[in-house]
Amino acid sequence: MKSKEKGSKGKWFLSLAALGVVFGDIGTSPLYAVKLIFHSRYGIPLTEANILGGISAIFWALIVIVTIKYVTLVMRLDNRGEGGIMALMTLAMEASKGRKYLQWFVVTAGICGAALFFGDAVLTPAISVLSAIEGLEVGNQTHKILVVPIAIGVLISLFFVQRYGTSTVGALFGPVTALWFLTLLAAGISSIISNPQVLQAINPAHALKFLTTHGFSSFVVLGAVLLVFTGAEALYTDMGHFGRSPIRMAWLGLVFPALFLNYMGQGALLMSDPNAVDNPFYRMFPSWGLYPVIVLATAATVIASQACITGSFSMAKQAMQLGFLPRLALKHTSAHLEGQIFMPGVNRLLMLLVIGAVVGFGSSTNLASAYGVSVSGAMFISTCLAAVVYRIQMKYHLLLCISVATFFICIDLSFFSSSLLKISHGGWFPLGLGAIACISMFTWRDGKEVLAQHLQRQEFKLEPYLAALLKKKPIRVPGTAVFLISRQLYAPHALIYNLKHNKVLHEKLLFITVSFVNTPRVMPGNRYILSEVGENSFYLLLRYGYIEQPDIWKVLKRIRSKRELDIEPNKASYFLTRQTIIPTKQQDSHMFLWRERLFAAMFRNASSAVEYYRIPASRVIVMGEKIRI
Repeated sequence: MKSKEKGSKGKWFLSLAALGVVFGDIGTSPLYAVKLIFHSRYGIPLTEANILGGISAIFWALIVIVTIKYVTLVMRLDNRGEGGIMALMTLAMEASKGRKYLQWFVVTAGICGAALFFGDAVLTPAISVLSAIEGLEVGNQTHKILVVPIAIGVLISLFFVQRYGTSTVGALFGPVTALWFLTLLAAGISSIISNPQVLQAINPAHALKFLTTHGFSSFVVLGAVLLVFTGAEALYTDMGHFGRSPIRMAWLGLVFPALFLNYMGQGALLMSDPNAVDNPFYRMFPSWGLYPVIVLATAATVIASQACITGSFSMAKQAMQLGFLPRLALKHTSAHLEGQIFMPGVNRLLMLLVIGAVVGFGSSTNLASAYGVSVSGAMFISTCLAAVVYRIQMKYHLLLCISVATFFICIDLSFFSSSLLKISHGGWFPLGLGAIACISMFTWRDGKEVLAQHLQRQEFKLEPYLAALLKKKPIRVPGTAVFLISRQLYAPHALIYNLKHNKVLHEKLLFITVSFVNTPRVMPGNRYILSEVGENSFYLLLRYGYIEQPDIWKVLKRIRSKRELDIEPNKASYFLTRQTIIPTKQQDSHMFLWRERLFAAMFRNASSAVEYYRIPASRVIVMGEKIRI
């Protein structure tokens, strides 16, 4: 009985913690969604029937897209507890093994989905913070000129503190966001009491009428309706941090009721006072409560932005481990939580792009014109990959999978095609960022394959090479030499170059290959395989999951403590090869010259293997070589 109570308390605690991280984005949508749905640009009159229809469309979008699709269906597809587009891609890759064209589709879709996530990660902090600060205009129109500078200041501060990690302020995320949702709930109920007629919006007939009786405007307004569930992907992406049950509990117990009642409250206000359409969210509050709510809204949007930034770090790390991005500088900001990381390069790039979006678009209304294209595209990809996993891996009936997938694909494509109309109004911005990210990931993957093919022509099998070498009785010097090799059981170039230049061989040799598998984590007992490949020569295969950080020093200490191999990690010499890629125009090349140059630039700017693999920097010897591709 006590264990059940303890487990229940644990779930409630995780649900509270999940509020800030998981629901920050979708929870700040009420700041701007309703005013944009009823914006004059769509040409839909602000009548009672249309208000009921718009609010009904919001309500049923939250039911169908978030509650049924993500909370009920997609969140069932976890890769050993982890969620997100990368986890879904690896599941689909496992399911499609042996199906060449399906595997190609899965990988392509997964990379495109990750790229669209990066495009969305730029706009979310910009539109969230701007929409919160714009509440100042409601209090006093003269404050309008302060909105952009204040938003930039808030965002710069947010990006600056990333290097210190979120463990300290993270403890406040749940309670602050809980207060935010309770405020949404209270404001919505208060407004509904004054005009309860708005509750008719629960009837889906109003949504159907709103989305079908205004001609082309009904189609265009879908691009604004999708703003209410832009954070739906986060529910799945952050499942690994909190678990499926706490996220579902938080959504059904507080977040969903708070959101739909607040949207209903904004609808009730518009039915009573159509002039409040300029900012119906802030118009719900009395003048004495306006500025405290602005402060709370700013805190909520900062938390939403924080979740988006850390999500970008996690996505970049996963793409890196799966071989779609080069090594990037990465720092752990917590000694206890592996998932808390800081990536300086990604952080700087995001900050510049987010500030550029704030300055370039200038308001949440303008940003909304660009927002949604990448979100709806990622939703469509998630549906396709989920269908593959449900059918092939989970063995659901073909007809059922096709029916459900077709239903959601039609919805996803409706929103996506509507959002494409935003391209000329700023939608090109996230799509352009996504395209650049996509091209970069494909180029890195293809470039690594070309490089591997080139190196294979110059490589020798490790065991025969060592046997032939040791027969020649080379000069052996005291100590241990450690060589990193990318291809399993092949002689590393660093060994060959060391013999060529120094004419000596250490008395003990250790060859290490670090490999990443398509699961989030590897059990400690399966971390490594140690084998002997020659006289005083050993081969160590290390395995890591795609969310784990390699740590060679730690593994070597463990091997020594278990007396499996007598090696002192801080006294060994670590030999690495630093390759310089030289693009060349060759007829048999598998890549265009511009892609070769891009790959060479990415390769050149990859972070140090010393930091990435956690090797003692003072014991490293680097051999250089030039490679023409």
